[in-house]
Amino acid sequence: MLKKDLVDQVSAELSLQKQDVTMAVNIMLETMTTALTEDRRVEIRGFGSFSTRNRKSRCTKNPKTGMTMDIPERKTLHFTMSKSLKEALISETD
Repeated sequence: MLKKDLVDQVSAELSLQKQDVTMAVNIMLETMTTALTEDRRVEIRGFGSFSTRNRKSRCTKNPKTGMTMDIPERKTLHFTMSKSLKEALISETD
């Protein structure tokens, strides 16, 4: 699902203008981005939580050239789904 599809669906269900829903979605995403860049956890009950984790620096080999490369430490995004989402996904496969 693309952001446009999300906006279309929310707009249709709530009978709101697409530009208003687009603005609300953008504000929500910007707020989440700000919180995550400040190392704060974002929890959406019934859906899951987003947090950042640090990946250690490491040394690896370029398979094409065979040269070793140093990859610096960096932050990554981690998502943990909620119990209700996990159960919905499990029941969907049965």
